[in-house]
Amino acid sequence: MGTFWLLLFGVLIVLLVVIVAMGVVAIRRLRRGPLEDNGHSGSSLSEPPRDDPHPQGPEPSSAAEEKQSQMLAALEQRSGVLHERSLALDERETRLELERGRLRKLSDELESRSERLQARSDAVEDARTAAEEELSRVAAMSEEQARQELLDRVERSSRRLSAARAREIENAAKRDADRVARGIVLSTIQRIATDQTAEAVVSTVDLPSDEMKGRVIGREGRNIRSFEQVTGVDVLVDDTPGSILLSSFDPVRREIARLAMQELVGDGRIHPARIEQAYSRAVDKVHDKCQEAAQSAIMELGLVGINPGLYQYIGALQYRTSYGQVVLEHLKECGRIAGAIASEIGLPPDSCKRAAFLHDIGKAVITQGDGSHAAEGAELARRFGESDAVVNAIASHHDEVPADSAEAVITQVADAISASRPGARRESMEAYVHRLTRLEQIATAHEGVDKAFAMQAGREVRVMVLPDVVDDAGSERLAHEIAHEVESELSYPGNIRITVVRESVATQLAH
Repeated sequence: MGTFWLLLFGVLIVLLVVIVAMGVVAIRRLRRGPLEDNGHSGSSLSEPPRDDPHPQGPEPSSAAEEKQSQMLAALEQRSGVLHERSLALDERETRLELERGRLRKLSDELESRSERLQARSDAVEDARTAAEEELSRVAAMSEEQARQELLDRVERSSRRLSAARAREIENAAKRDADRVARGIVLSTIQRIATDQTAEAVVSTVDLPSDEMKGRVIGREGRNIRSFEQVTGVDVLVDDTPGSILLSSFDPVRREIARLAMQELVGDGRIHPARIEQAYSRAVDKVHDKCQEAAQSAIMELGLVGINPGLYQYIGALQYRTSYGQVVLEHLKECGRIAGAIASEIGLPPDSCKRAAFLHDIGKAVITQGDGSHAAEGAELARRFGESDAVVNAIASHHDEVPADSAEAVITQVADAISASRPGARRESMEAYVHRLTRLEQIATAHEGVDKAFAMQAGREVRVMVLPDVVDDAGSERLAHEIAHEVESELSYPGNIRITVVRESVATQLAH
């Protein structure tokens, strides 16, 4: 269609050119006429003029110009008409192209619908064929076979319905169980009130005067070095008037050092032998305090039959913290929570309280070995005659072993409630204590090491060796081995100094 209109437009243009050419030729002929007349008159100049009854003037030239103007106007008018027709043809061709596009799109849609209808038709045909086959199969059945087929279909339908109903009942039970459990936990928490003590890594010892600081330091620092080696704590003597600071990550060690320093300051006599005596008495005092704290906690919870051998471990937990939470207070809180939960669900509260109260007992001995506090605590409880249910509750409260009893599950719940209560714990201090504990474990694992103390916030490890086992050359080698092991096992900022101390002391009494 587009080619035809282009051909027609070309023919019209050719006709227009031919008409213009014919007009130009006619104009030239009209202009040439008067000139030829003048030529004829020039050739007869010698003849006298004749009288013309019809004289000729400029009228023919004017008529030719007028005719020329009329022809030009007609040509211009014709050209304008042709141009308008050309524009109309272009517009019509554009409309036709749009219409062709719409028709193509409609054709594609119709084709797509046809394909979908064909697919549906095929599916219907397949279903009809399947139905005919099923009817043929049923028609060939006997009465008994038809009855069995019906029963099978009813059974399958019933199974689907029962499975859906079972899922609904299970979901409802889970929702109700969650609601009831929340009610038990909230009821338990409302019955428990616990004070929390924030942990610290320093203890302050008041001095009667600043002159006492000189005695604590001793000549060339002898007294302060002896005190640090005996107690395993850092002594910080600064510009603070009337006091000194004792720093250690181990709260039991820090408490013993505090009591020993108070005795030395009160007596005024400070020297290495006196320091050892004060330290020995401080150890006895802390031991007595641990016994008293354990007995008080056991009586507070109403527990009976706990082996007295566990008292020292239980009492030591009053000085230890876990994530900012005093461990002994945490154990008492867990015991009360476990007893309340057991009462709510109809279980014997005594065994549940006992398991929850002892579940962290391993934290009193964890610095002595490499095992987890759950495993250490379970072994300790087994050694002192606790029941299998209590031992399993201690061992499984961090899922290291399966929980085999109701006491174990309730212990886990009570521990989680006590630990997750907002504000109960802080993690940074626990990580710090773990790092310092690991430093001491690495050092004491080597042969010939008597004691090891992590000092100055873990920036130094002071290792006391047996002089008859480790010689001077062995001390250098031991320091190198410990430093290499610390570098390979721990991540820490800055540097850690390993100091190996080999000292021989001879004592003789004069009578």
